[in-house]
Amino acid sequence: MRLLLPPSETKRDGGAGAPLELTALSFPALTEARRTVMGALERLCADDAAAARALTLSPKAAVAELARNRALRSSPTMPAIERYTGVLYDALAVEEWGADARARASAHIIVHSALFGLVAADDAVPAYRLSHDSRLPDLRLRAHWAEANARVLESLPGPLIDLRSEGYAALGPLPRRPDALFVRVVAIGDDGVARALNHFNKKGKGEFVRALLEAGPLPASVDDLCAAATALGWPLRRLPAPELGGKRDELELVVPGTLPSAR
Repeated sequence: MRLLLPPSETKRDGGAGAPLELTALSFPALTEARRTVMGALERLCADDAAAARALTLSPKAAVAELARNRALRSSPTMPAIERYTGVLYDALAVEEWGADARARASAHIIVHSALFGLVAADDAVPAYRLSHDSRLPDLRLRAHWAEANARVLESLPGPLIDLRSEGYAALGPLPRRPDALFVRVVAIGDDGVARALNHFNKKGKGEFVRALLEAGPLPASVDDLCAAATALGWPLRRLPAPELGGKRDELELVVPGTLPSAR
Protein backbone atom coordinates (compact mmCIF):
# COMPACT_ATOMS: atom_id res chain seq x y z
CA MET A 1 0.00 0.00 0.00
CA ARG A 2 1.22 3.48 -0.90
CA LEU A 3 -0.05 6.76 0.55
CA LEU A 4 0.31 9.62 -1.95
CA LEU A 5 0.88 13.03 -0.36
CA PRO A 6 1.05 16.50 -1.89
CA PRO A 7 4.13 18.65 -1.28
CA SER A 8 3.99 22.05 0.37
CA GLU A 9 4.82 25.56 -0.81
CA THR A 10 6.89 26.03 2.34
CA LYS A 11 10.06 24.06 3.03
CA ARG A 12 12.81 23.84 5.61
CA ASP A 13 16.17 25.31 4.73
CA GLY A 14 19.41 23.43 5.11
CA GLY A 15 19.92 19.72 5.50
CA ALA A 16 22.72 17.31 6.31
CA GLY A 17 22.67 15.45 3.01
CA ALA A 18 25.01 15.77 0.05
CA PRO A 19 23.88 17.89 -2.91
CA LEU A 20 21.13 16.58 -5.15
CA GLU A 21 21.83 13.48 -7.23
CA LEU A 22 18.93 12.98 -9.63
CA THR A 23 19.88 9.40 -10.42
CA ALA A 24 19.68 8.49 -6.72
CA LEU A 25 15.99 9.39 -6.47
CA SER A 26 13.35 6.67 -6.50
CA PHE A 27 11.51 5.86 -9.74
CA PRO A 28 14.46 6.26 -12.14
CA ALA A 29 12.09 6.27 -15.11
CA LEU A 30 11.45 9.91 -14.15
CA THR A 31 15.11 10.99 -14.27
CA GLU A 32 15.03 12.66 -17.68
CA ALA A 33 11.70 14.34 -16.96
CA ARG A 34 13.19 15.69 -13.73
CA ARG A 35 16.25 16.94 -15.57
CA THR A 36 14.07 18.79 -18.07
CA VAL A 37 12.03 20.58 -15.38
CA MET A 38 15.16 21.52 -13.43
CA GLY A 39 16.71 23.04 -16.54
CA ALA A 40 13.57 25.03 -17.32
CA LEU A 41 13.37 26.31 -13.74
CA GLU A 42 17.03 27.34 -13.73
CA ARG A 43 16.61 29.23 -17.00
CA LEU A 44 13.53 30.98 -15.64
CA CYS A 45 15.38 32.05 -12.48
CA ALA A 46 18.03 33.86 -14.49
CA ASP A 47 15.49 36.69 -14.80
CA ASP A 48 14.31 37.91 -11.40
CA ALA A 49 11.18 39.70 -12.60
CA ALA A 50 10.02 36.91 -14.90
CA ALA A 51 10.64 34.27 -12.25
CA ALA A 52 8.75 36.19 -9.58
CA ARG A 53 5.75 36.48 -11.91
CA ALA A 54 5.84 32.84 -13.00
CA LEU A 55 6.19 31.56 -9.44
CA THR A 56 3.70 34.12 -8.03
CA LEU A 57 6.20 35.50 -5.52
CA SER A 58 6.07 38.81 -3.72
CA PRO A 59 9.20 40.98 -4.01
CA LYS A 60 10.17 40.05 -0.44
CA ALA A 61 9.64 36.29 -0.90
CA ALA A 62 11.35 36.29 -4.29
CA VAL A 63 14.77 37.03 -2.80
CA ALA A 64 14.97 33.83 -0.76
CA GLU A 65 12.98 31.57 -3.08
CA LEU A 66 14.95 32.45 -6.21
CA ALA A 67 18.19 31.94 -4.29
CA ARG A 68 16.98 28.44 -3.41
CA ASN A 69 16.21 27.65 -7.04
CA ARG A 70 19.59 28.90 -8.22
CA ALA A 71 21.33 26.60 -5.73
CA LEU A 72 19.42 23.41 -6.58
CA ARG A 73 22.56 21.54 -7.62
CA SER A 74 24.78 22.65 -4.75
CA SER A 75 22.60 23.10 -1.66
CA PRO A 76 22.32 20.40 1.03
CA THR A 77 19.49 17.90 0.96
CA MET A 78 17.24 16.17 3.46
CA PRO A 79 14.56 13.44 3.19
CA ALA A 80 11.47 14.67 1.35
CA ILE A 81 9.18 13.80 4.26
CA GLU A 82 11.26 16.15 6.44
CA ARG A 83 11.80 18.92 3.86
CA TYR A 84 8.20 20.12 3.62
CA THR A 85 6.44 22.26 6.22
CA GLY A 86 2.98 23.85 6.27
CA VAL A 87 -0.36 22.66 7.63
CA LEU A 88 -0.28 19.03 6.46
CA TYR A 89 3.34 18.43 7.42
CA ASP A 90 3.01 20.26 10.73
CA ALA A 91 0.16 17.86 11.54
CA LEU A 92 2.32 14.89 10.47
CA ALA A 93 4.99 16.04 12.96
CA VAL A 94 7.58 13.62 11.62
CA GLU A 95 10.13 14.71 14.22
CA GLU A 96 7.89 13.25 16.96
CA TRP A 97 7.52 9.78 15.46
CA GLY A 98 9.07 6.64 16.86
CA ALA A 99 11.38 4.47 14.80
CA ASP A 100 8.62 2.07 13.72
CA ALA A 101 6.36 4.81 12.36
CA ARG A 102 9.31 6.39 10.55
CA ALA A 103 10.18 3.05 8.96
CA ARG A 104 6.59 2.64 7.78
CA ALA A 105 6.73 6.09 6.21
CA SER A 106 9.85 5.03 4.34
CA ALA A 107 8.05 2.01 2.96
CA HIS A 108 4.63 3.46 2.23
CA ILE A 109 4.71 7.24 1.60
CA ILE A 110 5.21 8.88 -1.79
CA VAL A 111 5.33 12.68 -2.06
CA HIS A 112 4.39 14.32 -5.34
CA SER A 113 6.75 17.20 -6.17
CA ALA A 114 6.14 19.59 -9.06
CA LEU A 115 9.92 19.68 -9.61
CA PHE A 116 10.88 16.03 -9.14
CA GLY A 117 7.62 14.21 -9.80
CA LEU A 118 6.92 11.26 -7.50
CA VAL A 119 9.55 10.77 -4.80
CA ALA A 120 9.80 8.39 -1.86
CA ALA A 121 9.67 9.68 1.71
CA ASP A 122 13.42 9.21 2.17
CA ASP A 123 14.56 10.63 -1.17
CA ALA A 124 17.07 13.41 -0.51
CA VAL A 125 15.90 16.70 -2.02
CA PRO A 126 16.96 20.36 -1.72
CA ALA A 127 14.73 23.28 -0.84
CA TYR A 128 13.07 24.77 -3.94
CA ARG A 129 10.08 26.76 -5.14
CA LEU A 130 7.82 25.35 -7.86
CA SER A 131 4.11 24.56 -7.70
CA HIS A 132 1.76 22.47 -9.82
CA ASP A 133 0.36 25.65 -11.39
CA SER A 134 3.66 27.48 -11.92
CA ARG A 135 4.35 28.64 -15.49
CA LEU A 136 7.71 27.65 -16.89
CA PRO A 137 8.86 28.94 -20.28
CA ASP A 138 8.07 26.45 -23.06
CA LEU A 139 7.00 23.77 -20.58
CA ARG A 140 3.52 23.01 -19.27
CA LEU A 141 3.89 21.01 -16.08
CA ARG A 142 0.66 19.07 -16.46
CA ALA A 143 1.44 18.00 -20.01
CA HIS A 144 5.03 17.22 -19.09
CA TRP A 145 4.38 15.17 -15.96
CA ALA A 146 0.99 13.48 -16.29
CA GLU A 147 1.89 10.51 -18.46
CA ALA A 148 5.32 9.87 -16.90
CA ASN A 149 3.99 9.90 -13.32
CA ALA A 150 0.93 7.87 -14.32
CA ARG A 151 3.17 5.12 -15.72
CA VAL A 152 5.04 4.95 -12.42
CA LEU A 153 1.82 4.69 -10.44
CA GLU A 154 0.51 1.98 -12.77
CA SER A 155 3.66 -0.06 -12.12
CA LEU A 156 3.29 -0.04 -8.33
CA PRO A 157 1.63 -3.12 -6.79
CA GLY A 158 -1.00 -2.88 -4.09
CA PRO A 159 -3.47 -0.16 -3.13
CA LEU A 160 -2.79 3.49 -3.96
CA ILE A 161 -4.45 5.88 -1.49
CA ASP A 162 -4.40 9.35 -2.99
CA LEU A 163 -4.28 12.19 -0.45
CA ARG A 164 -2.95 14.72 -2.96
CA SER A 165 -4.78 17.90 -3.88
CA GLU A 166 -6.58 17.80 -7.21
CA GLY A 167 -3.89 20.01 -8.76
CA TYR A 168 -1.17 17.49 -7.99
CA ALA A 169 -3.37 14.52 -8.82
CA ALA A 170 -3.63 15.98 -12.33
CA LEU A 171 0.18 15.79 -12.64
CA GLY A 172 -0.01 12.02 -12.19
CA PRO A 173 -3.47 10.46 -12.63
CA LEU A 174 -4.23 7.27 -10.74
CA PRO A 175 -4.50 4.04 -12.72
CA ARG A 176 -8.05 2.83 -13.29
CA ARG A 177 -8.23 -0.09 -10.91
CA PRO A 178 -10.38 -0.80 -7.83
CA ASP A 179 -7.56 -0.31 -5.33
CA ALA A 180 -6.43 3.12 -6.59
CA LEU A 181 -8.64 5.67 -4.85
CA PHE A 182 -8.74 9.44 -4.32
CA VAL A 183 -9.61 10.52 -0.76
CA ARG A 184 -12.20 13.19 -0.01
CA VAL A 185 -11.87 14.70 3.46
CA VAL A 186 -15.05 15.82 5.19
CA ALA A 187 -16.34 16.80 8.62
CA ILE A 188 -19.76 16.00 10.03
CA GLY A 189 -21.58 19.12 11.17
CA ASP A 190 -24.07 19.47 14.00
CA ASP A 191 -26.81 18.80 11.45
CA GLY A 192 -25.28 15.45 10.56
CA VAL A 193 -24.31 16.57 7.07
CA ALA A 194 -20.84 15.75 5.69
CA ARG A 195 -19.14 18.82 4.27
CA ALA A 196 -15.88 19.13 2.40
CA LEU A 197 -13.11 20.94 4.24
CA ASN A 198 -10.80 23.69 3.05
CA HIS A 199 -7.94 24.69 5.33
CA PHE A 200 -8.71 21.82 7.71
CA ASN A 201 -8.47 19.37 4.81
CA LYS A 202 -4.67 19.48 5.02
CA LYS A 203 -4.59 19.25 8.81
CA GLY A 204 -6.94 16.27 8.71
CA LYS A 205 -4.80 14.46 6.15
CA GLY A 206 -1.66 14.97 8.19
CA GLU A 207 -3.24 13.79 11.44
CA PHE A 208 -4.80 10.78 9.71
CA VAL A 209 -1.54 9.61 8.16
CA ARG A 210 0.29 10.04 11.46
CA ALA A 211 -2.36 8.03 13.32
CA LEU A 212 -2.21 5.30 10.71
CA LEU A 213 1.59 4.99 10.71
CA GLU A 214 1.86 5.06 14.48
CA ALA A 215 -0.82 2.39 14.95
CA GLY A 216 1.12 -0.48 13.38
CA PRO A 217 1.72 -2.19 10.03
CA LEU A 218 -0.49 -0.84 7.26
CA PRO A 219 -3.34 -3.05 6.03
CA ALA A 220 -2.89 -4.88 2.75
CA SER A 221 -6.29 -4.07 1.21
CA VAL A 222 -8.60 -1.09 0.89
CA ASP A 223 -11.36 -2.82 2.88
CA ASP A 224 -8.94 -3.57 5.72
CA LEU A 225 -7.67 0.03 5.60
CA CYS A 226 -11.24 1.32 5.98
CA ALA A 227 -11.80 -0.97 8.96
CA ALA A 228 -8.48 -0.05 10.60
CA ALA A 229 -8.94 3.69 10.08
CA THR A 230 -12.47 3.58 11.45
CA ALA A 231 -11.26 1.66 14.52
CA LEU A 232 -8.69 4.43 15.10
CA GLY A 233 -11.46 7.04 15.13
CA TRP A 234 -11.05 8.11 11.51
CA PRO A 235 -14.17 6.85 9.70
CA LEU A 236 -13.18 5.86 6.18
CA ARG A 237 -15.48 4.36 3.57
CA ARG A 238 -15.61 3.67 -0.12
CA LEU A 239 -18.00 5.91 -2.06
CA PRO A 240 -19.20 4.04 -5.15
CA ALA A 241 -19.09 6.02 -8.39
CA PRO A 242 -22.91 6.06 -8.84
CA GLU A 243 -23.28 7.67 -5.41
CA LEU A 244 -20.80 10.35 -6.44
CA GLY A 245 -22.27 10.91 -9.86
CA GLY A 246 -18.84 10.20 -11.27
CA LYS A 247 -16.96 7.54 -13.20
CA ARG A 248 -14.90 5.93 -10.43
CA ASP A 249 -15.05 5.14 -6.73
CA GLU A 250 -13.44 7.35 -4.10
CA LEU A 251 -12.83 7.18 -0.37
CA GLU A 252 -14.48 9.49 2.14
CA LEU A 253 -12.46 10.29 5.28
CA VAL A 254 -14.31 11.88 8.18
CA VAL A 255 -12.23 14.10 10.46
CA PRO A 256 -13.08 13.34 14.10
CA GLY A 257 -15.02 15.98 15.98
CA THR A 258 -16.82 19.04 14.71
CA LEU A 259 -14.57 21.63 13.09
CA PRO A 260 -15.55 25.32 12.88
CA SER A 261 -16.22 25.16 9.14
CA ALA A 262 -18.71 22.33 9.67
CA ARG A 263 -20.95 24.13 12.13
